[in-house]
Amino acid sequence: MWQNPGVYPGDQSTQGGYPQGGYPQGGYPQGGYPQGGYPQGGYPQGGYPPGVPKEGGYPPGGYPAPQPGFQPGYAGVGYGEPAGYPGPASSLGEDGEVKGFDFNEQSIRRAFIRKVYAILMCQLLVTLGFIALFVLHEPTKRWVYANPALLWVALAVLLVTLFSMACCGNVRRQAPMNFIFLGLFTVAESFMLGVTSSMYDSKAVLMAVGITAAICLALTLFAMQTRFDFTVMGGALLCATVVLLLFGLIVIFIPKNTIVTLVYASLGALLFSIYLIYDTQLMMGGKHKYTISPEEYVFAALNLYLDIINIFMYILTIIGAAKD
Repeated sequence: MWQNPGVYPGDQSTQGGYPQGGYPQGGYPQGGYPQGGYPQGGYPQGGYPPGVPKEGGYPPGGYPAPQPGFQPGYAGVGYGEPAGYPGPASSLGEDGEVKGFDFNEQSIRRAFIRKVYAILMCQLLVTLGFIALFVLHEPTKRWVYANPALLWVALAVLLVTLFSMACCGNVRRQAPMNFIFLGLFTVAESFMLGVTSSMYDSKAVLMAVGITAAICLALTLFAMQTRFDFTVMGGALLCATVVLLLFGLIVIFIPKNTIVTLVYASLGALLFSIYLIYDTQLMMGGKHKYTISPEEYVFAALNLYLDIINIFMYILTIIGAAKD
């Protein structure tokens, strides 16, 4: 305690700061805080806010507690949004991928499926048009046979676009690049398929188209209704594909044999029929173990398109071999 209460010793402001034991009873020393204190005239704009007494510190009872639901909003600045409201850093990824949303939600999944089948129908219509042109229009068929270099150009475009979409995520996700590559691939594949179909009889081609359509429709309905999960068969399908590829390479060096051709084409049609069920369930999501992201609508349409085209080619081979 001070020797003289109420009097502040002047020499204590420069020697050791505030006096030991706190301020004396009776209030602050006359003249304000040491070293100038607050600016003369009090706080700017009239001092304390209305409703808060100038003497006595905080309002009686303290300031009210924050509301329960208040959370930091955008970039950590509170705007009063409810808890869990995503800021801009949590809503978009590096490649524009949407984050923080439940892709298993039925409305999003249904919109994704509609988009995939819309793209697939456009691809199939283009392919069907090329097949009809090459099979039914004789001048076009002769013109293509007279210019075989077009087949190599189409093959190069097909391989470049296919590997670009399969290996580069940005190519198949960013619009309009994904649609450009998918369109080029579809045209190149349709051109080669039309040239191949022109080597067969028109009735055989029409029969193959009808059988393929019936098989794909039945397998799609089966994939949507069955309780068996085909998405766990990815490894087995890959092994079967490698075996079929090696079988095809061996068949090339074997003299033409109708039985071997029928066996090879039948195995290929069976394998890609299972692939069609597998890719359909990957697209559907929901109860299946593995699903494909709704951002991959171009990749999903490409998988289904390749499955249908391969089924058509193997069925056409079976019909051609049977007629021979």
